[in-house]
Amino acid sequence: MFGRERIEYKTHDQVRSMRSAGLVVARALETVRDAVRPGMTTADLDALAAAVIADAGATPSFLGYEGFPASLCVSVNDEVVHGIPGPRELRAGDVVSVDCGAIVDGWHGDSAVSFVLGEGEPRDVALVEATRRAMWAGIAALATSERLGDVGAAVEDSVRASGESDGVTYGIVEDYVGHGIGSAMHQPPDVPNYRTREKGPRLRPGMCLAVEPMVTLGDRFTEVCEDDWTVVTDDGARAAHWEHSVAILDEGIWVLTAPDGGAAELAQLGVQVAPLAA
Repeated sequence: MFGRERIEYKTHDQVRSMRSAGLVVARALETVRDAVRPGMTTADLDALAAAVIADAGATPSFLGYEGFPASLCVSVNDEVVHGIPGPRELRAGDVVSVDCGAIVDGWHGDSAVSFVLGEGEPRDVALVEATRRAMWAGIAALATSERLGDVGAAVEDSVRASGESDGVTYGIVEDYVGHGIGSAMHQPPDVPNYRTREKGPRLRPGMCLAVEPMVTLGDRFTEVCEDDWTVVTDDGARAAHWEHSVAILDEGIWVLTAPDGGAAELAQLGVQVAPLAA
């Protein structure tokens, strides 16, 4: 699962550049979330995010990445990740997942949010919330655990607990996982969203990791569409996706793509963040 590839450990200054990139991503996602309405196209959302990134003097991480044609991934309903923005019109009740990345001074930030557009079915709202909670549980584990494998266990435990509370058996996608991030958007190590037999590498200061659970209302299996990008659930079930990029520092963790560094959410889980020093 974890492999033996070399992990890139960041200096303080490099983490600060990643924080700058992360804040650009946060602004782009906030702009999209505030503006989206039924009747808008997924291409409209991409244009909004592209403008925010350009205005900040940053570069989109996704545009041109292995040929990807846009600045955002916009995935709707049964689309899990990597949806290509286009003429599709969004409708009230859609589950929309928006993934964004930006580069500042050669360093990446990557984050994703999901939401139900307008009034949605209670089960869809619960799915989005279960996925969001699972992401934060995984992030909290970065502060309280010694091994990377503990992060996947925390994510899975959170999803299962939400499922018991919601009366649903959620599927945890295993084909796609979180990742290291830094001078490249995707780096070792993989960050699974489920328990593994391996403990994984030790969590050390200088690591920067993207925690990103993908959860479905059905099973865990996925397939890739004919566009060679869009990943859908194989059973047609709806899916949600949340992601933050997180730095492990000597003093603790700092969520690079959250405006407050994750302070408010993590405080609810008993974790204090460690802000970057000036």
